[in-house]
Amino acid sequence: MNFEEFVLAASLSDLGEEPRAREHADAVEFRMDLAAERGVDPLAALDDYDGELPIIATNRATWEGGEADNDAARLSELAEAAELACVCAVDVELTSLARGEGETEGEVGADRVADADRVVERARRSDTAVIASVHDFERTPPRDDLRGLLDEATERADVGKLAVTARDADDVLDLLAVTREFASAGERVATMAMGAAGRHSRAVAPIYGSRIGYAPVDPAEATAPGQYDLATLARLVDELR
Repeated sequence: MNFEEFVLAASLSDLGEEPRAREHADAVEFRMDLAAERGVDPLAALDDYDGELPIIATNRATWEGGEADNDAARLSELAEAAELACVCAVDVELTSLARGEGETEGEVGADRVADADRVVERARRSDTAVIASVHDFERTPPRDDLRGLLDEATERADVGKLAVTARDADDVLDLLAVTREFASAGERVATMAMGAAGRHSRAVAPIYGSRIGYAPVDPAEATAPGQYDLATLARLVDELR
């Protein structure tokens, strides 16, 4: 999957739910960290997967809104997932791929970058796409900062993903404007504004060039603030395009 066109991904922690997603989704985002939290071995689940939809593998760290608290282990699992035939893409935090602002040259940061680099290397060998993601659960940064984040993410990966928290309509406008800039320049980006003020961005961002949308099959299983359920988002995107 090259993400040249918009891809709607059903966010799941249980791959057994994949048949319920087929009607509306183009892919499944398998939250490995949430599966592990439920006591499921995510790699075993991927090995046993016999569904129809390709998988975007995500093993989200606690420090970026997920449940995986061991960087070395989760990145090792993600590297293994990158080589599986059912996995079309892996999602790696941009902060894992490069030291974040204010992070020192310390051993922990260096080890994490090295582990993330191995995920990318194994993905490249397997022709698996890489998504470099950024999540800001507090705010929407200024436009220049949004540009800087997407510039670095698209430089390091096949798709740059940016999820921010909108406080008002102006925040959403800033995100959509930057999305349009990058998409018009030929970059593959996936953008969304979390929270009530940004909820509509999930439906309209594809018009401005966002290449990936995420939604739970069941609205009670949302993995980010402001998500529509899969059927609703699929309908809205289709009606607006």
